[in-house]
Amino acid sequence: MAPSNPVTVFSKSRFFQFALLAALLVVSYLVFSRPTYPQGIPNLDKVGHLGSFLLLSWLTFEAFRLRWHVLVPLMALYAFAIELVQSYLPYRSASFSDFVADMVGVALFYLLAWLFARLPFICRLRTSRNQ
Repeated sequence: MAPSNPVTVFSKSRFFQFALLAALLVVSYLVFSRPTYPQGIPNLDKVGHLGSFLLLSWLTFEAFRLRWHVLVPLMALYAFAIELVQSYLPYRSASFSDFVADMVGVALFYLLAWLFARLPFICRLRTSRNQ
């Protein structure tokens, strides 16, 4: 019996599932640990929230191909859970603006996905105008 091809065993969705797990571990560590970095620029953490949830949304979508009406509430639940846990940590604080930044990251994922899905059409449109 021939051994199975490792490329077919490790599918694209499996790769994104492992990447999602790694990202969840890193994000969870960062949001629950005591901050040891200087916070010189006000609200710079909002960029981190936005970027983290943009990445988590993309990885979740690629890993499980969830529809928006499942993925968005799932991301909102994780964002709410983060803020809830942070409200009990003495060295952290919960913030509604962090939750909003998280959800803006999710919305940005969908905007970018929509734009990238239309990119071939836009490129064809430009080349047809130039001819």
